Formats: sequence, C-alpha cells, structure tokens
Amino acid sequence: MLKQRVRKITELVTNRVARRDVYYVVEGANWSIDHDGRSITANLPSLSSAVVTTCRGVRNSIVHFGSVNTFLGVSGPILPHKSNKIIVTWFHISPGDKRVEFIPSVVKYVNLWHTSCGITRDKLVKLKVPQEKIVVIPLGVNLDAFNVPSLQQKENIRSKLGVSKEKIVIGSFQKDGNGWGEGLEPKLIKGPDVFCDVVDKLKQRYDLFVVLTGPARGYVKRRLEKAGVSYLHRFLAQPDDVADYYKALDLYLITSREEGGPKSILESLASGVPLVSTKVGMASDILTDGENSLLCDIDDVDQIVQKSVMVLENKGKTQKIAEKGLETVRRYNWSYIARQYEHDLYKRVLELV
Repeated sequence: MLKQRVRKITELVTNRVARRDVYYVVEGANWSIDHDGRSITANLPSLSSAVVTTCRGVRNSIVHFGSVNTFLGVSGPILPHKSNKIIVTWFHISPGDKRVEFIPSVVKYVNLWHTSCGITRDKLVKLKVPQEKIVVIPLGVNLDAFNVPSLQQKENIRSKLGVSKEKIVIGSFQKDGNGWGEGLEPKLIKGPDVFCDVVDKLKQRYDLFVVLTGPARGYVKRRLEKAGVSYLHRFLAQPDDVADYYKALDLYLITSREEGGPKSILESLASGVPLVSTKVGMASDILTDGENSLLCDIDDVDQIVQKSVMVLENKGKTQKIAEKGLETVRRYNWSYIARQYEHDLYKRVLELV
C-alpha cells in the first residue's frame, strides 16, 4: 500500500512537470493491463507516452484508460482535467456488470471508446455508445519472445519442468480465480469449471500433465488434485516469461465464457501450440475453425473434448493448423498493433474538435 502511494505521488509530480502526448492509465497490478500499456507505449512510432496509475496532474494530453476498471468505479467515473482528450478501453462486458448503468452519463466525456473484439463493440452499441466513437484494435504479441521451439528445446524445457516424455501436456495460463489471493472462488466468466470438466474427461484417454501459470489458480488446482491429474503451477514475474512454458505444451485450452482477448490466443499461435478455444473475444474475429485453430461453443464440454482429441490424434491435420496459425499471428506483433493505436486512436482523437 505504501509503495502504491509513493508511486502515485511520484507520478503526480511527473505528470505536472513532464508533458507527454499519451498517458496510458493502468491498474498497477503488474498483470495483463499493465503489460498492454507497456507494450503499446514502447512501440508508438512518433508520439511520446507514459504508463501511469493516476491521471492527476495531466493537462492538454490524451488520457487513455487501459481498462474500464481504471475509469469507472462503484461511484462513477474518474475524470481527468477537462483540457485532456479521453479514451476508454472496455475489453469485455460481463453479465450483471453494474458499470453499464453509468454509460449514458459518461458518453459525453469520452472522445473514443476502444475494444479488442467485435463482440464487445456490438454490446457497446446496444448500450447506446455511438458506433462512430468505437474503435476495434486487437491485442498484440511479442514475436521476439513467443516462437516455435525445436524438438530439442521442447524436450529440454519439459525435462526442466519435470515432465516425462509420455505425458500429454495441456496449458492454461489465464487468471481464473476471483481476487488476487489463492483464487479458490472461480471467476466463472473465465470458465475454470469447464476447463476442469474437460480435463476430467480427457484423463480417461490420456496420461495428462497440466501446466498452470498466473495468480489466483486455487480452484483449478483443487479440482486437478481431486481428479488425480498431475500439474505444475508457477507465478511468473513478467507476463512474457510464460513464453518458455508454451514450448512444453501439446495443447492449449481456452474455455472462457467472456473475453476481450485473451492474449493466449496469439501466444499459442506464435508458439506453434495447437489451440482449442470457445468462441469468445478475439477468437471470433481472428480464428477460423479447422484452419488456424479449433473453435467450440461456449459451455460445450463434449465438443471441447472431441476437438482436443482431434488435435492429439490427427497429427497431420494438427500440423497444418499450427502452420496456418503462424501465418495468422504475424499480423499481430506489438510493433504493428501499436501503429494502429497511434493512427486509429491517438491521432484520430487529436483531430476531434
């Protein structure tokens, strides 16, 4: 808590003294939103920028709230000084989210709304956000960090993790528990219950090993222990550190009910890992079933199991899917995505009267 206060005070002083074109507001949790902000601002071609946890002190700039959590609280919006332009990113809208009630009163303050997928754009339009104020730009991936391992690299990493060659290794690297503690209460929009139900069925056919990363994975760990499935859980210092863990996988599963991304779509493709995903977030925009991934209906455990079996037993088809995935993901390097942010969001909002 003291560290966070010191950071905010330091940022307030810096915000007043050193002007930037763009201030990207994050939660300060060193997790996904913070990683987005650092990746975007580090790759902007021409605009100056800073990643901050407070917009206090900012004048005559663009304030980009990197998630709706940084803009809308339980009591309403956090509005910067009126001299600034405002952009708000809203990745996904969960059922029962009370913050949607504020939309009619805050629309007039927000110059542009950003989201990463067409599903959320359509929901925002239904909530009376003007369509001309919504910009869809997907998330990106660091293609220098995420790449396809050689067979020797894969063997070395699996050996380092203590995974035998006989195991079928499944990955799940998303935060799927509520809060930042142990995560025993599942965050159901992320589908940890579906993931565990799928693993329960797959273990009847295969000798499984599950690799988990990220915080708040307690629910999944307990379910795996109850099912007698071996697993490894690591909490990583930086999001891109997960790249090596993809190199150990035979399959990555996304079983979510709501998503804005997730970034694991792009990370899996870039790592050459076969992906089975529900039709959520960016999956519906950039993935084609049977071409660069395998897509399933939300909550359809049997379909996810069936397509996972297809991945594991039809190596020829799986190889073609992985190759197509590599072609797809080349368009999503952060350097390219950041150029879209600069052109379609920041320069556009500067032109608004």
